[in-house]
Amino acid sequence: MLDKATKEKVIAKFKTHEADTGSPQVQVAILTEEIKELTDHLRTHKKDFSSRRGLVKKVGERRRLLKYLERENLEAHTDLTAKLKL
Repeated sequence: MLDKATKEKVIAKFKTHEADTGSPQVQVAILTEEIKELTDHLRTHKKDFSSRRGLVKKVGERRRLLKYLERENLEAHTDLTAKLKL
């Protein structure tokens, strides 16, 4: 789970307009940060299977959002994947 400051920083970096908090770009960026945190957690806690299940769900959700963004706005998709290095 991201803390509030980190989440606000990610939203500020990837928002598409001033009041944007739910666009696919922002959602994918937040999920990517959460995936990074969970991956680090699982490196030290190898037997934490409930967190592993949460990680798999987040990866699937990010994949679905990226597929949607690719279908709707290819330019935004390529820009986002380049910024996030996916």
